[in-house]
Amino acid sequence: MGKPANGNGRSTGIRNDYRCSIERNQTGKYCVRVRVQYPRHTWGLSVFFLASSFDRAMKKLQESLHFLQKQEEKLWFWGVDRAADLAFSEEFLKEVGLQLDRRIEFPRKAANLSLEPERDVPAFALGPVRRGLAESIESGRVRLAGD
Repeated sequence: MGKPANGNGRSTGIRNDYRCSIERNQTGKYCVRVRVQYPRHTWGLSVFFLASSFDRAMKKLQESLHFLQKQEEKLWFWGVDRAADLAFSEEFLKEVGLQLDRRIEFPRKAANLSLEPERDVPAFALGPVRRGLAESIESGRVRLAGD
């Protein structure tokens, strides 16, 4: 397990806030979008990835959250401090199957997750996220069927 941000075993109260959404695209793939706000550096990052099934999307989401948690400093350094070299940030993300999400709008139906910086993503925290994303997919199917 990662060390607390202040090093003394107590929580700092600072938390990274994640918004996650899932949609099916025209080819039937699941498009998972993640928008994270990092309060320590007061910046945000939006990424997305595609998956062929809901289960693969959830596995990739867990891996992506782990990456975004553990690589916060490096992502900030190359994404903000060295923004002139944005190509490096994009390559860094592509190595783990993520792409920068340049879309401004974010779906209203999103699952939220709040984690202490640099901490592992506990499996129990992903249960409500998975349920919320599954419900958003189901409500989209019901809406399409009713059209």
